[in-house]
Amino acid sequence: MAESDPQITVIAADTHIRGEMTFDRTARVFGKFDGKVSAKGELQVAEGAACSAEVEAAKVTIDGAIEGDVTAQDRIQLNAKGRIKGDIKAAKLVVAEGASLFGHCAVGPNAASAAAEKPEIKTMPQQSKQPDTTRK
Repeated sequence: MAESDPQITVIAADTHIRGEMTFDRTARVFGKFDGKVSAKGELQVAEGAACSAEVEAAKVTIDGAIEGDVTAQDRIQLNAKGRIKGDIKAAKLVVAEGASLFGHCAVGPNAASAAAEKPEIKTMPQQSKQPDTTRK
């Protein structure tokens, strides 16, 4: 996780917060957060941390766990011990070996901005499952 930003919001390992979190720069979660995250900056979820939240941020770096949908305007980085259970949308996706992702992915330059649009899924016509009773 980046160390260069002097203004970082930290949720400590012994802290559990429920609600809505908004921030402009960087927030680092070492504890637990339940709710919704809306950020202009980067959300960092440390190893051992857990978020049960809908997340919208510019960047999201995960070493811990997120349960909920994640949308990043720039990048989602899922490190080796990171886990996501939910759908993700991002311009860029980095997944390290060992990471876990359970959900649908939309990745590309327009993925985050097209988050509200859902593609139409076409299905194949069903064939009759009745046995052929004609004799030859």
